[in-house]
Amino acid sequence: MATKFRRIGVLTSGGDAPGMNAAVRAVTRAALDKGVEVMGIYEGYKGLVHPNLRKFTARDVSNIVSRGGTTLLSDRCLEFKEEEGMQKAIKTCKDNQIDGIIAIGGDGTFRGATDLSVRGIPTIGIPATIDNDITSTEYSIGFDTAVNTAVELIDKLRDTCESHARCNVVEIMGRNAGWVALEAGIATGASAIVINEVAFDEEKVINEIIEAKKSGKRNFIVCIAEGVPAVLGDKLYSENFAKRFEEKTGIETKFVRPAHILRGGNPTMRDRLLATQLGSEAVKLLLDGQSDLVVGVRDDKIVSTEIGYALKLDRMYKGTLKDGDLDKYTNVQVAEMKIYCEKRNADLRALYEMAYEMAH
Repeated sequence: MATKFRRIGVLTSGGDAPGMNAAVRAVTRAALDKGVEVMGIYEGYKGLVHPNLRKFTARDVSNIVSRGGTTLLSDRCLEFKEEEGMQKAIKTCKDNQIDGIIAIGGDGTFRGATDLSVRGIPTIGIPATIDNDITSTEYSIGFDTAVNTAVELIDKLRDTCESHARCNVVEIMGRNAGWVALEAGIATGASAIVINEVAFDEEKVINEIIEAKKSGKRNFIVCIAEGVPAVLGDKLYSENFAKRFEEKTGIETKFVRPAHILRGGNPTMRDRLLATQLGSEAVKLLLDGQSDLVVGVRDDKIVSTEIGYALKLDRMYKGTLKDGDLDKYTNVQVAEMKIYCEKRNADLRALYEMAYEMAH
């Protein structure tokens, strides 16, 4: 263990996700176990720019493993994106003898972690977002809980759909990623799933549902990912689809948007376990003298990735690379990125094709 670490800080930033508290607990307990003090930083990076932090004991994180949201609170601190704000944050670290930071959140959180790392404050990132849109990890904290919440809600909707021979069109959160909608749709036997990542033929789906109705099917669920309306250029696409669906099928159709309900609630066992594993690994890496890394899961193993690499991998997968983004990487590294992105996309498409097969 690097003896220079006397005290570390832990923060949560960006959108909240069930399991964040379990990660805060894991970071705190793991550090204290190694004789390192922990400072809880409130409201994300804002708590560093405008000092809002306090020393944690093991008791400060008791009984939070099962709680949703984040007891450390969160904030999207625009001031931290400017050099003046970053210097304020660094001063707060020095004034409070914080030798390193563990930042829990999404891609914006990791960019902040890199900003601290390059300015001399070692930082490790832990992925926590219900969207599961951090490409460098197969699972992010909060995703499993969000999917299970969506499944519970849709199961309830199906009961009344069956009773009245109706359809429910459900728009599911996930930002621009379709993972929550896809997995929740599969788990609830949705008649159709619409996500950004796979082309969708509306007329074909409606005609297939008409045929299913003729064969005796009474209830129908259509899951639409949150980001689809923006991609299609129709902010009300989900609502409009529900109207068109009813007009063309003659099936009474209701539109439902669970929205931020999917962000709340007690984390599932899987999210609690994942948060604990990632929190423990993050502390180990930091105290071993490593920095500017994000931990995650690949092939059921806990791994770490350089944050810059992880962010470029994310852009490659999402098709948002800019000129020069890959200049610092070797041809071998770029090839590895492409292979990984192709695999992740193939995995998603395989799930989608299976969902389509099951819908008939």
